[in-house]
This record gives sequence, C-alpha cells and structure tokens, in this order.
Amino acid sequence: MSAESGRRVVVTGMGGISPLGCQWDEIESRLRAASKNAVQVIEDWRDIEGLHAWLGAPAAEFSLPPERYNRKTTRSMGRVAIMACRAADFALAEAGLLDDRAFLISGRVGVSYGSSTGAMDATAAFARLIDTRVVEGLNASSYIRMMAHTTPANIAVFFGLTGRVHTTSSACTSGSQGIGYAFEAIRYGHADAMVAGGADELTVADTAVFDTLFATSTKNDTPERTPRPFDRDRDGLVIGEGAGTLILEEYEHARARGAKIYAEIVGYGTNCDGSHITQPRAETQAIAMRLALACAGLPAEAIGYVNAHGTATDRGDVAETQATHAVFGSRMPISTVKSYMGHTLGAAGSLEAWFTIEMMRANWFAPTINLENVDPRCSELDYIVGSGRELECEYTMSNNFAFGGINTSLIFRKLA
Repeated sequence: MSAESGRRVVVTGMGGISPLGCQWDEIESRLRAASKNAVQVIEDWRDIEGLHAWLGAPAAEFSLPPERYNRKTTRSMGRVAIMACRAADFALAEAGLLDDRAFLISGRVGVSYGSSTGAMDATAAFARLIDTRVVEGLNASSYIRMMAHTTPANIAVFFGLTGRVHTTSSACTSGSQGIGYAFEAIRYGHADAMVAGGADELTVADTAVFDTLFATSTKNDTPERTPRPFDRDRDGLVIGEGAGTLILEEYEHARARGAKIYAEIVGYGTNCDGSHITQPRAETQAIAMRLALACAGLPAEAIGYVNAHGTATDRGDVAETQATHAVFGSRMPISTVKSYMGHTLGAAGSLEAWFTIEMMRANWFAPTINLENVDPRCSELDYIVGSGRELECEYTMSNNFAFGGINTSLIFRKLA
C-alpha cells in the first residue's frame, strides 16, 4: 500500500498520565536529566509469598475535576478507565476539540483504545465468587469495570462519541494497535478524527505474570538501577502504569479548523509471529517494520531514529535488536524510555508514541539509562546513552511487541 492511496492522517493532540508526570515539560525535564528513573519498591508486595519482584513504577499523581469526574460519571470506571478518560481529556483539550460538542457527537469521531485487562479489583471480585461460591463485592458496574473494552467504551460515553469503537486488548501492543487502527479508520474514510491510545493500571497480578516466567527484575535493593534494557547485566522488566492518548485527524479537516499539527502518521505495520505465545521472533518483527515502511512508501534509509520496545528481558532485547539491525543495519540510533518508567503494558505503545513525537519535534532523543555494557548477543546498533542525542530527522519509528507474537511498527513524520 503506497503513501498516496489514502487520506493523510495527522496528530492534533497528545496527552497522558505516566510515571514521569502528566505534562510534557515535566516529562522532558526528567528525560533530559537522564539520571533517576521512576521505579520504586512497592512496600505492600513484600509479604506476598512466592513473589520475587517488589518493584513497580506507579503513575504520577493526576487531578480529577470533581464537577466532571463524580460518582455518576465514574461509576462504570475502574482506575484503568479513569486514567484513559483523563488522558483523553488532556489530548482533546490540546487538540481544541474538548468543547466542540457538535463534532464529537457527529458520528465522525471514534475511539481506538485498549488495555491488557480491565480493572483488577473487579476481576478479583468475580474470582472470589468462583472460589467461595458467595456473591460478595459485586454490583451492577462490576463487569463494566472488568471488561476488556472498558477503556474505549468509557471514553466514548464520557465524551459522547458516536463513531466506531475499536478495542485493542493485545497486552503490550494495545496502545500502538490503538493508534494503528485509528490511523487506518481515518485514512480510508471511516472517520475524520479518532481518540487513540492505551492504558493499564499497576497491579501485583501483572508483576506476578512475568515473575512466573522469570522475566521480572529482582533488584529490590537498587530500584534506581533497573530495568537495564540491552545491558548484559539486565535481569528483567519492571511493570509501570499510565495512559497515553493521541488525537488523530484527517489532514484537510485539521487544516480547515486551524488546528495545531504535531506530526503526521505515515506508516503502520502489524503482524504475528505465529510460532510461540511468549518467545519473540526477530524475522517477523522485521517484517512488521518493513510493512510500516511500505505503508509509508519510504526506504529504510529515511528513518532517523527508532524508539525501541526495550523491555530488558533476555529474549526480547536480543530478538528486537536483531530485527532492527536486519532492517536498518548498524547505523540506526535507538533508545527506549522504558528504562525510565518501566513497562506500562497497554499504555506503552501510546506513551512511547507521544514521547517519540515530542522528541522528534525538539530534535533531541533521550538515552537509555542504566545501559552501561551492551549485551554482546544484541545486534550492533547506535545505542543512545549518556546525556541523549541532538538529532534532526524527518521520520521516526516506534516499535512494540506483545505476548501472542503480536508486532507493531508506527512511523511519524515531522511537518515543517
């Protein structure tokens, strides 16, 4: 599919809730400091028998205006949906669409959003029912808070959106697939604007998932030293939480209303390894990147920076760097913001897309912190370390990979 075969799609608003903060100036200052990450010991996890990792990266505090976020409007939301709605709030306001009621309810604005799961407290309540055979702690909104599409459904209701809804509950690619499907919806004329992204809340259950796979960092005494993506001494990932939202809009529609345009999305590729549920495959990851390049009508040489998935897991880092090298060779500048805020799961793809666009606009890209000695099994690439990199480029790529072998690649263009 060539770049000329559909409508142009641009980003007119971005917002989020992350472990590094909720406003870009605060987030950027922490990235530029390139020192302390947002990882901490979760004291409440210390006494859980059999759990080896007590580390997490909670989202920074965020406000909820009580006149809008009250008992009535949030009764169907768990924490994950609340974060998703607040991130969408920030992004819609930045896009100048928050008060454009006529457009929001026109049917030409949709939602493409996801999370790994719904609210864990609601899931736990249903689990207790099965275990104890007693209905306790359940109410009329319990399922709505637990369901896989709790984030896009609640966003649609909260803002009165009546366009299409895509649910992207695909673990670590939930946010990037949310952006990708929104891109396709606008490109092919099914919508004029989309609220896109992903979210996930920090729970011990998510950490336990990776703990059982021996994929979590257990550097409980030195949280500031982990995770260590691509480093030979890495020992696993750290779970974070947050929500990231991009407002995608058809280019001519955005221009006609005088919207500020932050970037253009020119390419999206997604596929599946089709070989193993949890072991990544470099060959198909590389194909996803090439699909994005083909969608954008670009050669590999056009990409100036790659934002890596970079989980700091043994197999993940090696496969990803092999795939990146296969497409771009050793010259590619690459880094990952997971070294600052852990793996935010469903929010990762959207938060990282936001950060990538902002860094591209600033002509500066954050380093991977805690990367001191590149694992010799990782392919040769231009790993950004130290104080970051001043770099001007027209096109950047952001990649994410998930359980189930799901691969995504997004390409952004900086507009003059």
